[in-house]
Amino acid sequence: MSVTIVGAGLGGLTLARVLHVHGIPVTVYEAEASPLARTQGGMLDIHDYNGQIAVEAAGLMAEFRGLVLEGRQAMRVLDRHGTVLVEQPDDGTGGRPEVQRADLRRMLLDALPAGTVHWGHKVTGARALGDGRHEVTFADGSTVGTSLLVGADGAWSRIRPLLTDATPEYVGEAFVEIYLYDADTRHPAAAKAVGGGSLMAPSVDKGIHAHRESGDTLHTYVSLIRPLDWFAAIDFTDPEAAAARVAAEFDGWAPELTALITDGDTAPVLRPHHTLPIGHRWERVPGVTLVGDAAHLMPPNGEGANLAMLDGAELALALAAHPGDVEAALAEYEETMFPRSAKVGAQGKQFDELLAGVAEDDVPRVLIKAFEEFTGAVRES
Repeated sequence: MSVTIVGAGLGGLTLARVLHVHGIPVTVYEAEASPLARTQGGMLDIHDYNGQIAVEAAGLMAEFRGLVLEGRQAMRVLDRHGTVLVEQPDDGTGGRPEVQRADLRRMLLDALPAGTVHWGHKVTGARALGDGRHEVTFADGSTVGTSLLVGADGAWSRIRPLLTDATPEYVGEAFVEIYLYDADTRHPAAAKAVGGGSLMAPSVDKGIHAHRESGDTLHTYVSLIRPLDWFAAIDFTDPEAAAARVAAEFDGWAPELTALITDGDTAPVLRPHHTLPIGHRWERVPGVTLVGDAAHLMPPNGEGANLAMLDGAELALALAAHPGDVEAALAEYEETMFPRSAKVGAQGKQFDELLAGVAEDDVPRVLIKAFEEFTGAVRES
């Protein structure tokens, strides 16, 4: 058996690594030209009830622990006036250690044999050949055939149409991301507000969130519930004007909070949130399946990367447990993956609904309670 994976994100690479551990040949095709083609995003909290299970299956727990940024599990919730409502220190016992996404991806890449990932292979489509085989077409016109195809290619998967007609839809919310570098010396008020870990300053239809990443870099996520045409009216090619327009939505907020928007060292980047239908699933199609966002895209809730990695690990373990019977392995994997992702998606929707109609000054308190209930429910699932 040989496995073809499209997408070298965390889900696809975890799948490739666990397959390699079990002696199953695998090839990964990735559109990016190289591992350093772009930055890989900010920090991820990798949970002991899903993401770390995948790391363990990959045999990389020691390497993972070496990537953990100490102290970053600390969290504080502020109101719009800058008053700290809740502060949770990182005492080293939490089950959600923080790592840089780029470091985690590099760890997985380094654990694969050279040549496993074929860079610069942008997939434009795929088609069934019969008898469970599929052909993948790349942007340069070349093709590859495979008896087992896995789409790990994210929200706009080119493999998903082999299984379902479902497409992502905008959820009505977007992040605007901004970085502040050398924050302790160049942006001291913002750095003090964030503290040693993460900050949440939520409101009714907006919020300011930030992480302290490696060193003294601050990563701001401005959350705005607005239609897409509202964002389209902002000229993001003019960083200063874009930051000012976004910051205007927080008029009257504490200056140390709005500084996380206006004092950025990078141009604001718009990240609209899309989702597949909650409970999205498909009928079993021989020789192909999906992992991660390709299978169950949902708005950011802290679980996406963890679910993708667990998907990859469980699929690999199922294939290893059913040598010579790919369909039994795929059915076993999907039977577990479908209800798990549906439950997380439903819980995330309930989390959002709890904030609907809440008075502005009550949002932080309600958010804290909802977050605790959400994470507890996900852990139990």
